[in-house]
Amino acid sequence: MRRKPKKPATLRARTTRKPADVPKAWTLRAAKARFSEVVRLAQKQPQRVSCRGEDAVVVLSAAEYDRLQKRLKPKQSLVEFLKTTGFGELDLERRFEPSRDVEL
Repeated sequence: MRRKPKKPATLRARTTRKPADVPKAWTLRAAKARFSEVVRLAQKQPQRVSCRGEDAVVVLSAAEYDRLQKRLKPKQSLVEFLKTTGFGELDLERRFEPSRDVEL
C-alpha cells in the first residue's frame, strides 16, 4: 500500500496556536524564525528574547513604549519652572551693612 502524501498545513492552521504553546521567553533563533508571531504577541503583552541563555531584549508594542516614554520625560525643564514661579519679581539684592560684633 502506498501512503498518501501529507498536505502542507494551511496558513490559518499554522498561525493559530493555543496559548499554552506560546513560550514566555523566546530564544533568539525562535524569535528570528517566527518574528511575525513575536510582533503579533507583543501587541498584547511584552515578549522576552534571550541570547545564549540570558535575557537580551524585550519586544513590546509601540503604544506601551510611548506610554513608558511619557512617564520618563519631565513635563517642564528647571528653567521653565523657575520662570513661572515669580522669583524674578523678588528683591534679591545683597545689603552691604557692617556685620555685628559677636563675643566668643
